[in-house]
Amino acid sequence: MTPEEYTEAVLRMVERIPSGRVMTYGAIADALADESGRNSARRVGTIMARHGGGVPWHRVVGAGGRLPPGHENEARRRLTAEGVPFRGDRVAPSAIN
Repeated sequence: MTPEEYTEAVLRMVERIPSGRVMTYGAIADALADESGRNSARRVGTIMARHGGGVPWHRVVGAGGRLPPGHENEARRRLTAEGVPFRGDRVAPSAIN
């Protein structure tokens, strides 16, 4: 899989995250590892930072439910509107796929 194909695969996966649920950067990397030969949560984060504006970026969180760096307020607003539960400043584990 080329880097461009991997980027497209990441974005397609993010598009499929249902409203009210989230995935971690690591879970996305793990889900694509066999097909892509890559397994890097950081790479997924870079893809989201560069290309994620057209997909529901707010549904992708860091390990332990951390909201996307620099976009915490907007992500929390959007996720709250979708009914995602929080535990303090992080997404509750029950909402993470």
